[in-house]
Order: sequence, then structure tokens, then C-alpha cells
Amino acid sequence: MIALPRRVAAEGVGTFTLTFAGCGAIIADGLSDGAVTHVGIALTFGLAIMAMVIAIGETSGAHINPAVTVGFLIAGRMKALDAAGYIIAQSIGGLAAAFALHAIYPDAATLGQTTPAGSAMQSFVLEIILTFFLMFVILCVATGSKEQGLMAGVAIGGTITLDVLFGGPVSGASMNPARSFGPAAVAGDMSQLWIYLTAPLIGAAIAVAVWMVTVQTPKR
Repeated sequence: MIALPRRVAAEGVGTFTLTFAGCGAIIADGLSDGAVTHVGIALTFGLAIMAMVIAIGETSGAHINPAVTVGFLIAGRMKALDAAGYIIAQSIGGLAAAFALHAIYPDAATLGQTTPAGSAMQSFVLEIILTFFLMFVILCVATGSKEQGLMAGVAIGGTITLDVLFGGPVSGASMNPARSFGPAAVAGDMSQLWIYLTAPLIGAAIAVAVWMVTVQTPKR
């Protein structure tokens, strides 16, 4: 068993990477009149996740997302103390990435934060469903509380890309409280943050329940 401090540090690095790369792509797209494109942004998020699952999956499981950590906790695949450490590290990683982006792009007002394009309830429901897809796939490909290996990285990164492709223009397709918290806090606009803190947790919990009924092998 790898010591908790090492696993926690890996989660911080992973969340920093995801937030910095994904939100950086959003900022670069805005500053370059759409040169990155929406497809490019979706691929950036997906590739960042795939790279981190392969890189740190053996160390921490590469949750990189408080909703995923809570999902593993609900599923009985993780201890509460470990989950708390992961969530703190993930939040710090997302916040550090937002500060780094602000230093590089001081004129970027939103820092790639997630906000609803339509009504708050529309984005709330969509974030629940998008996170359900993500958590369900993760539970199906993970071993214990660990997402690891090339195929897990491809499956999870592909799901992130898919979700961002069709959900991004509506809700921002966050699926990740830490990824949304950092840019919102540094940009000083937390008015809609409640959507992205609560909806992914609900979606992850629903995914665990569905996975238990449809996929999990009963203990003998």
C-alpha cells in the first residue's frame, strides 16, 4: 500500500494538470478567436485525463475529481480518511492551476470557469447526467479504488471527451467540483458554483447505485 501522503500529492498534481490544461485551452481559444475550437478543448480535457490515469494511476488511482472520490467512498472502495485527503489535495490542485493561469493570462476574466449557457436547472440536470456517465465507466474499468492502465485511461479520457463535446456548450461539462472551484474562486465569481459542487456528487452517487445493480459481482 502506497503511503497516503504520496497518494494525496499525486492527486494534487493530477488535478493541477487537468485544470491547467483544460482551462488553459478554453482561455487560449478565447484569445485566439477560436483557433483551439470546441473539439480541441474537449480533446484537451480528455487527453489530460488519459495521461494522468496512465501516469499516476498506480500511485493514487488518478481520481483527479472529488465526485469520483466520493463515488468510490460510497461504493465501499475507499476509506473516509483517504477520501478526505484526496478531496483536499484535488481542491488545492484546481486552485493552484487557476492561480497559475491568472499569472500567465492576467487579462482572462473567467479563467475557463464553468457557467450555465441557459438556465441553472438545465445545467444542474445535465451535470448530473454527464457525471453519471463518467462515474459509471470509471467503476467498470477500475480495480478497487484505482483507475490504471492504458485501456482505463482511454476509456475514461474518451468519456470525458464525449461529455465535453456535447455538454460543454450548455453547462461547461465540468463533472468535477475541483476543476470548477479553482477558476471560480480566483476569478471572484462563485454565483453559479453551487451547480458544479453539488450536481457531480449526485451524478456519482446515482452511478454507484446503478453499477451495484447492473455490474457489480455479488460477494459470496
